[in-house]
Parts: sequence; C-alpha cells; structure tokens
Amino acid sequence: MAKAGIGKRRAARKAYATVVKTSRPGQGARFAALAASAKAGGAKNPAAVAAAAGRKKYGKSAFQKMAARGRKRAR
Repeated sequence: MAKAGIGKRRAARKAYATVVKTSRPGQGARFAALAASAKAGGAKNPAAVAAAAGRKKYGKSAFQKMAARGRKRAR
C-alpha cells in the first residue's frame, strides 16, 4: 500500500493525538485512530500495527481483555 500525501499523514497523526487526549483506553477510539494513522503511513495491515502497539503498551493479558470487551460490544 502506498503512503498517503504528507498532508493526510499529518492530519491522521493530529487526529490520533486528539483522540488520545479525549478518550479513555478500552473504548476502541484510540485503536481506530492509530489504525487510520498507520494506513495513511502505508501499512499493509494497519489493524495489526495498532494491535502490536497496544500489546506493547498494555501487555498481552490487558490488551486481550480490552479486545474481548470490544468484540462483545460490537454484537
């Protein structure tokens, strides 16, 4: 996947920074914003990039609990 233009990449990073300041962990908004930023940066699988970052920050078990809650809420 090709990178988006510099303007779109900057906008995606700014949107992610805003979401981080305004939302709480575990709601899914941070994950979605990070995935969008990774997609703008040219990641082949932006959700995997966001998941890897989440596991690194929160640890495997805490991140898996958040993911399970998100899947349950999505039904």
